[in-house]
Amino acid sequence: MKPRFALLALATAATLAAPAFAAPETYAIDGTHTFPRFEYNHLGFSNQSHRFNKTSGTLVLDTAARSGAVDIVIDARSVETGSALFNQHIQAEDFFDTARHPTITYKSTAVKFEGDKPVAVEGNLTIKGVTRPVTLTVTGFHAMPHPMLKKPALGANATARVKRSDFNMSKNVPYVSDEVTLTIAVEAVQQ
Repeated sequence: MKPRFALLALATAATLAAPAFAAPETYAIDGTHTFPRFEYNHLGFSNQSHRFNKTSGTLVLDTAARSGAVDIVIDARSVETGSALFNQHIQAEDFFDTARHPTITYKSTAVKFEGDKPVAVEGNLTIKGVTRPVTLTVTGFHAMPHPMLKKPALGANATARVKRSDFNMSKNVPYVSDEVTLTIAVEAVQQ
């Protein structure tokens, strides 16, 4: 009996010592608190900042495995510049060409972690039918129960720099800067 007891004790100890694996959790983007923005220099006078008002998608997070995924869809027709005339201008063929390309997408290929927090997201950005690799630097991240919805939620801020010319939108370069800073403030609630 002693050998059987010893085997049972060893099996129990091995089970208790095994790391707990958290399953990946999927979060739906909160479109009322997620606004991608872009900023560029206008004629050397000032930096102009505009945003998109409609964003959807999912974030997947597994902090135990230090992995995740980002899948974002931005309605390019929801661009908000502060001027109805300029909104139409920037949706035209020389820029976003929303008649043929109504959405902008970002799909991650890897999420980098420091400890249990994501610090960078590598992925593919598609604008105007052109896909390029873009790394988002996560400048802020917070996960906790949503105080009003009483569900797990998370939020993040991320930024990257891209060139308009890489996406066939080089009209007025160099007068209007080719380099554009992308910034996204995102909030998401567990599904």
